[in-house]
Amino acid sequence: MRKQLLSLLLLGSLSGCGYNSLQAGDEEIKASWSEVLNQYQRRADLVPNLVNTVKGYATHEQTVLQQVTAARARVGSIQATPELAANPQALAEFQAAQGQLGSALSRLLVVSENYPQLKADAGFRDLQAQLEGTENRITVARNRYIKSVQAYNITVRSFPSNLTAMAFGYQVKPNFSVDNEKALATPPRVDFSASTAQ
Repeated sequence: MRKQLLSLLLLGSLSGCGYNSLQAGDEEIKASWSEVLNQYQRRADLVPNLVNTVKGYATHEQTVLQQVTAARARVGSIQATPELAANPQALAEFQAAQGQLGSALSRLLVVSENYPQLKADAGFRDLQAQLEGTENRITVARNRYIKSVQAYNITVRSFPSNLTAMAFGYQVKPNFSVDNEKALATPPRVDFSASTAQ
């Protein structure tokens, strides 16, 4: 009887300690991260089709096509696992690779503006729309992940759940960051004087 009473008291004290909140938060982060990876994979899967479509029209734009292909290869070389999200250095490398791919894709789409036949191609327009939709999905998935990490980190750092977090080894998780915050704070310069009439 005495052991049962002690067990009930122990269970009662654990219910308010935040352990379940830590577990729920950790699982939410894993699920959110999986969705981020899913959307990045969708983008990576679209790249070969987009490159091949552009290749047929823009044969002398090999540099841009090679940059896109190389950026996709860098993204593919990173093992994207749930553990990656817990490692700040690996997360930064993953973000950098994804940023390079996004930048290369942007250059590819700019190149496509020089080819009216390409812009008129239904396959290219479909791929471009899918890519734009995927970029939006990536933004939404990253936002959900950021919010999940924020909620989890609040639980890890708040009293009394921080005591439970320390006892069970739960630590604050890294979140997505911006490579160069100063560059984002500088407003873009717009100059129409250099444009040429075509």
